[in-house]
Amino acid sequence: MISAQAWADARLLWEYHRMHHDPRPCSVAIGLGSHDLGVADVAAGLYHQGMAPTIVFTGATSPTTRARMPRGEAVHYRERALELGVPDSAILLETRATNTGENIDFSKSVLAEAGISVSSVLLVSKPYEERRSYAMVRKLWSEVDVVCASTPMELEEYADFIGDARMVIDMTVGALQRVSVFPRLGLAIAQGVSSDLVEAYERLCRQGFTSRLLPSEVTSAPTS
Repeated sequence: MISAQAWADARLLWEYHRMHHDPRPCSVAIGLGSHDLGVADVAAGLYHQGMAPTIVFTGATSPTTRARMPRGEAVHYRERALELGVPDSAILLETRATNTGENIDFSKSVLAEAGISVSSVLLVSKPYEERRSYAMVRKLWSEVDVVCASTPMELEEYADFIGDARMVIDMTVGALQRVSVFPRLGLAIAQGVSSDLVEAYERLCRQGFTSRLLPSEVTSAPTS
């Protein structure tokens, strides 16, 4: 059972993670690999709206995706986008990345090999990964503009969609830790984290939503 306080705290983190960008045409859309096929749905929808002429789907597998996506995240995303009417000629695959830093670096290489010049990126991710992914692209690919997009759902609706509310809250907590820690590791630009967010994060950790936290030797709790 997830307490009312835990849901309230998770909603606070959820709203912080979402960047609320308005979609606009970009050089390319990049769908970041994950367990959520909704990323491919959003990328396909944006393609059909004329927001990007090319989609890069990036991702190998991870412990959370191996069972759901045995052929690899990018491959399953591509298959979903084809079902939704995106032509194969508009899709590039990057199938080696196992983390967001690699998603970014390897996608850059795929685009360069394809001869595609990039000045702006429509970055498609899970909702609770928008802010962290944005901050990482701004650090690791600073010359491009970044517009974030994700499935337009509130926390409870998304948890029902995924079918595992505890995992979604765990992921949301882990994402906030990374927003705070990654700038100190040189992986992202800094994003302000308010004291209310830190307190909500700490309450969720005390209630056991810790499965997606980084090891203690790598990091510490977020600070405002």
